Amino acid sequence: MNKKRKKSLAGIAGIVAVATLISKIFGLVREQIVAAAFGIGPVVNAYAYAYVIPGFLLILLGGINGPFHSALVSVLAKKDQKSAAPLIETVTTLVSGILLLVTVILIIYADKFIDLLAPGLESNVREMAILQLQIMAPLAIFAGLIGIGFGSLNASDQYWLPSISPLFSSLTIVVGVGGLFWFLGEKINAPEYLQWGSIMLAGTTLAGGIWQWLAQQTAQIKSGISTLKLRFNFRQEGVNEVVKVMAPATLSSGMLHINVYTDLYFASYIENAAAAMRYANFIVLTPLGIISNMILVPFLPIFSRLASPENWDELKLRIRQGLILTALTMLPLTAIFVALSQPIVALIYERGVFKSSASAIVAPVLFAYGIGMFFYLARDVLVRVFYALGDGQTPFKISIINIFINVILDYFLVKSFATQGLVFATIGVNIFSMIIMLFILNKRLNGLPLKEWTVIFLGLIVATIISGFSCWGFYGLISSLWVKESLLLQGVNLLFSCLIALGIFLLFTIPLKLPELSILLSKINAKISKS
Repeated sequence: MNKKRKKSLAGIAGIVAVATLISKIFGLVREQIVAAAFGIGPVVNAYAYAYVIPGFLLILLGGINGPFHSALVSVLAKKDQKSAAPLIETVTTLVSGILLLVTVILIIYADKFIDLLAPGLESNVREMAILQLQIMAPLAIFAGLIGIGFGSLNASDQYWLPSISPLFSSLTIVVGVGGLFWFLGEKINAPEYLQWGSIMLAGTTLAGGIWQWLAQQTAQIKSGISTLKLRFNFRQEGVNEVVKVMAPATLSSGMLHINVYTDLYFASYIENAAAAMRYANFIVLTPLGIISNMILVPFLPIFSRLASPENWDELKLRIRQGLILTALTMLPLTAIFVALSQPIVALIYERGVFKSSASAIVAPVLFAYGIGMFFYLARDVLVRVFYALGDGQTPFKISIINIFINVILDYFLVKSFATQGLVFATIGVNIFSMIIMLFILNKRLNGLPLKEWTVIFLGLIVATIISGFSCWGFYGLISSLWVKESLLLQGVNLLFSCLIALGIFLLFTIPLKLPELSILLSKINAKISKS
């Protein structure tokens, strides 16, 4: 809404970071419970496919920085408080009607969707996946409502509840699956109980989405920015503006997630690939989600306010700031995940039915995901610049091209690298997207200092490589001192090795004299001083 912002960029980032950290901690506990209960067995493999469409809709429509969130923030940031509620209610009515139809289709044709996604599934996994998809189908509606809630609350300068609300979804799964595992123990994977576990995992996922929406809706009603009132005046001012950004942005992000479908199609022919990708991806998404929200949530309205040509010089500085902050936060994590993938997976997941043999399957996939962290988030930063400029068409067109590139890369890389190849293909697609978007923005904004940026990023890559080898060597050295490692010792070894990686990265980054590094360090120091 068009009013003076009381919260600074740093203040918003701090709120988002703390709330997201809490949500991610609960998310990690959720994944540990699921891993301990089901390992990489049929229930989780079925869930990996059944959750593709509901999860895709939750990320696409209901996620922070998704197209619904981005479109509403872009439009509402330019409007006053008075016009917000009718606009939000109208958009909610329109979206709910469309997604109700999607829900019915998912329930009726669940078997067709599963067969299309994963033709290589064994029959028992296929049957569980179909049932789970039918249970979770209503998430289609709540995904749209959650996305609208994120955008509405952020536009009214509320960041805490939207960022922490995913906690509710994780908590329901922890209670449901954890309770069933406590009651049945490892018998939960016996043939006679697999169906119970499958239904519990899908049912608590749906319940969590409903709880998340209810929390957001309560906050919207209290703030006076939306009620449960249905409005069918789709011609009112602002609706067309929201749809103009939302529709191509949704299609663009949807095209991106078609790449996920492609990956899972190939993964269905590789034993335990889907479960391995799920577990490894979540480890990466935990810090990635926290940092992406810190960067993207505050920057989107800033990009939008600098969209006019007279503000382009400052916009370029903000783009640089977003990309370099992305590198400064993602690349040290890349060094850690690549160097220490096996001990990280073992520490997080090895309990219950998740044994060392499962870690050996998941760790190489984490290695691959670690390599792509920077490219994933940097691409998202550039996409938000296009959204702020009112251009959802360009990312959409790039996404269409990416589908074909991803299919080709999947086909060839899976032969050489198996499950890792599917991740490497995604990294290749993200790199291609970044190059094309930078080229277009360079022309549109009358030039970007690309040579200067390239030199900076090359320096940061060198720092990443050195820090990765350093923490790998240190971990090997310190681990050799113990005859037998306990869980506590594993954690201590990893902690000190990660600190070595961060310290080496910082040591080699300081000579670059980046103002973004000074900003980042000052904010970290301020947070430590307050705590």
